[in-house]
Amino acid sequence: MSGHQCTENPPKLDPNSGSGHVEKLGGLDSYVSGSTDSKLAVVLVSHVFGYETPQLRKLADKVAEAGFYAVVPDFFHGDPYNPANEDRPLPIWIKDHPQDKGFEDSKPVVDALKNKGITTVGAAGFCWGAKVAVELAKQELVKAVVLLHPSRVTVDDIKGVKVPISVLGAEYDQVTPPELVKQFQHVLATKPEVKSFVKIFPRVKHGWTVRYNPNDPSEVKAAEEAHKDMLVWLTNHVK
Repeated sequence: MSGHQCTENPPKLDPNSGSGHVEKLGGLDSYVSGSTDSKLAVVLVSHVFGYETPQLRKLADKVAEAGFYAVVPDFFHGDPYNPANEDRPLPIWIKDHPQDKGFEDSKPVVDALKNKGITTVGAAGFCWGAKVAVELAKQELVKAVVLLHPSRVTVDDIKGVKVPISVLGAEYDQVTPPELVKQFQHVLATKPEVKSFVKIFPRVKHGWTVRYNPNDPSEVKAAEEAHKDMLVWLTNHVK
């Protein structure tokens, strides 16, 4: 998590981005998109820049268009990482927002969704959020997960996963390099009872799915390919 790639290309946060709205869910302000009538929900757990990231909300809208109730909670309680604050570099900020606390905060969100009448919940985690998603998968609190350019996810985490899991990694990822993703793949190959899909995207780096340059066609194409893979996995296993 301390790797500089976690904080490269910081997004310009926009509380009004996306076609959905913000409401309280499980005690957290959450961006929501789609209808609860679908009975299927996906929790998108953000990177360190938080739930006001426009490209993350745009992806949540895409998830909603696929038939899910999409939720992006504010796990940082209005305090996302701010690279402009030199007095609070990432190693200091992360002490106030450890991933294990994010996991604990995610449980009431899942409960709140079920109280809304949602029958099945999946999760997708980005960088910081992937650790939260993998913990949900280990505890079987969701039906399936997707980890996108994960941070601080370990081989032991993958060994503990009990639900269908997709891991989308990057060729130029210094946080979770391809060698580690291949270890994840090897572990999952020994667990035939857990459906899995692992892919390393060429010529992209950590964060490419939600921090891409919209004016670079190759970056957009790579991000959209990952979004499609994510949606296919969720559609097949969150039902």
